[in-house]
Order: sequence, then C-alpha cells, then structure tokens
Amino acid sequence: MAESTEAEVRRDPPTAEYPEVSERQTERIPDRSEPAPATSVSSNRFLRGLFWVIASIGLVMAMIVGAQSVGWLPEFKNPFATQREDRSQPPLLNSIQDLSRYVAAEGNFQVIIDVQENQKYVPDFLVNDRVLFVAAGTVEAYVDFSNIGEGAIKASEDRRTVEVTLPEPQLGKPNLDPENSRVFSQQRGLLNRIKDAFSNDPNRMAEVYKLAEERISEAAKASTMGERAKENTKKMLEGLLRSLGYQVITIAYKAP
Repeated sequence: MAESTEAEVRRDPPTAEYPEVSERQTERIPDRSEPAPATSVSSNRFLRGLFWVIASIGLVMAMIVGAQSVGWLPEFKNPFATQREDRSQPPLLNSIQDLSRYVAAEGNFQVIIDVQENQKYVPDFLVNDRVLFVAAGTVEAYVDFSNIGEGAIKASEDRRTVEVTLPEPQLGKPNLDPENSRVFSQQRGLLNRIKDAFSNDPNRMAEVYKLAEERISEAAKASTMGERAKENTKKMLEGLLRSLGYQVITIAYKAP
C-alpha cells in the first residue's frame, strides 16, 4: 500500500518533447484578439477628426483664394492697415493772367547742396546741422512778345521782305522737381536734436530750397540757353512768315 502511494506521488521526469512548465510560465498570456483599450480608440478618433478639420479649412481657404484671383469674390483688405486721411482744403483760384511769351528752350539742371552750420571750438556731436540735398529743376528761356511795340515789324509793300525786331530772351525762375529732389542725408548734434524736440522750425528747409534755386539760376545764366532760345524763335518765325508769302526775312534782337 505504501509503494502504490509513493508511485502516485512521484512525478515523471521532464522530457524534451513535453518540457516542464513552471508556475511563472503558467501565467495568463493576453489574447491579441481582445479589443484595444478605450483610451487608445479615443485618441485615434481625435487625431483622425483633427486631420479632417485641418484639411477642410485648407480646402476652404484655397477655394476663397481661387475665387478672388478670378474676380468672383471681393478683395478682403487688412483691417489693421495704415489709413491716410487728407484734410487739405480745396484749391482757391486767385487770379488768371494771359501769357504772351514764347518758350523757346528749357534746361534741366541738378545740383547738390551741402550746407553745414556749427560752432567753433564745439564738437560736432554736440552742435552740428549738416544737410546734403540733391535738387533737380528746370529753367525756361522765353521771348516776351508783349514788349513788341510799334515799328517792331517792318514789311515791304510787295510783301516779300520783312524785318522783325524782338526783345532778348529771358530766363524764368527755377522750378524744383519734388519727385527728383530729396534730402540725401542729414546730420544733427545732440543739442540740436534736443532743441528740435521743444521748438522745431518747419521753415528750416526753406533756406536749403532757396539756395538750390539760386544755384540752378546761376547755372542757367552760364549756359547757352539764351542763344538756343534765339535760334529756336528765329526758326519758328521764319516758318510762319514764309507761309504768309515773305521771302526775305530778318530777325533781330534788342535788349528790353
């Protein structure tokens, strides 16, 4: 009886075909066929929904841009863009005068104005006012026909010979071109900047403009604009008088 009990208690040794399974190995192995946790499914649904929302917004924006490019939709402007408000008063006509001058030539000039104001024995970083201004302007050379008096035109009885005496050509005032005139650089000392903060002079650049006009006027007087105006006026009158039948034409100039 004891032998049979010992045989029942004894276990067979493990074999290669049926290895012995320990208690740790007998723990339950999770089945892959079981559904995933609820948190993972919710995360996937959120990412998928976010992707479709972004794709929808991008599609709508592309459709709006395309519609604007072909003119189907009005153009949307930036609400924060800088606005400019013009509060200028309407122009007032002061007077009208008739002109009896023939503009025979026009000169285009450019001058660089370099003006500096400082104080002796004071460093420039404290007191200094230097302006580099590039000025462009025009000057007209004209003949004033209003000064032609009696006896200025002498024509023969057969209307074949004529002599015309004209005043010398004159130079007009320089006209600065604001589009091509600009302040190239401006240097001001520390004390000058402090002074501008309390009392800025709006007419400070007026002197620079005036100096530019004077330089352009001097350049026009030194040029050949007067001779060019005489020649152009002579050609214009010769063509006009020949069309009237005159064959011998004399054009002379005298000082006004």
